[in-house]
Amino acid sequence: MNKPLLHLIGGPTASGKTAFALALAQRERGSIINADAMQVYAGLPLLSAQPTAEEKASCPHALFEVFAPSEKSSAGRWLPLALAAIEEAVQVGRTPIVVGGTGLYFRSLLGGLAPMPSVPQVVRDEVTALYERLGSEVFRVALAKLDPPSASRIKPNDRQRLIRAYEVAHATGKTLGQWQDEARQESPLVSRFSIKTHLLLPERKALYAACDARFLHMMAHGALDEVRALLAQKLDPDLPAMKILGVRELAAFLRGELSREAALAKAQQLTRNYAKRQTTWFRNQGIGRDVLALSAES
Repeated sequence: MNKPLLHLIGGPTASGKTAFALALAQRERGSIINADAMQVYAGLPLLSAQPTAEEKASCPHALFEVFAPSEKSSAGRWLPLALAAIEEAVQVGRTPIVVGGTGLYFRSLLGGLAPMPSVPQVVRDEVTALYERLGSEVFRVALAKLDPPSASRIKPNDRQRLIRAYEVAHATGKTLGQWQDEARQESPLVSRFSIKTHLLLPERKALYAACDARFLHMMAHGALDEVRALLAQKLDPDLPAMKILGVRELAAFLRGELSREAALAKAQQLTRNYAKRQTTWFRNQGIGRDVLALSAES
């Protein structure tokens, strides 16, 4: 009996993943499943570079705008939703096509991300309060006593990951690395599906030009309105949705802290930087070597 087909399409922002996925979906009666960590948030379809309403109407799309901006998504929250969406596509006779730029989501899908332990809310609140009291640098020193590898690996200003590493080690007596080493396992998808992979990696000059053009398109079609609506919710600035590319820069423009030109230039630069980091990640991490193969369709 032939295995059902599962397509994985990865690559940096503005690399052409949406167009590639749509063409593939039309050819193979596909259902598109989002694997982008920012496109899961509602209310920011332009700034998170989602498919347009017309594109979404052309075939089934899943896991776009499934969380409110006030929520925190993660690979762990996304994974069961993705597995369910894949199963639903197969059940209705469609080919699941998972597409996005978040390498960690692909890794979780294929078994490379270990399930993390739950931490009681009281512990989370205590650790967060400790971070606020000590500040980033002193907190990292404290973390180093519990989890030296995480303390040295996590960037000093990455509040969320520093707190997560501390709370896991404090609550369980095991570091994040120990949990990951003990719990890694191959995903059942690997044996159940015939997996075809596509990694889109355009030449750098073309990719950067596409990043710049995309942000100009966003500005022309209502990106500022998306940011105004987001700011009106008065959300915690550390929430993931508040870190979507362009949000902080356009917010600074709306507050009069940056000119329109300066905000646009800064957002474009940050988008190019992000695309470069994504490209490096896909090329160098295990998912690039073992899961997603370089594709001529880029």
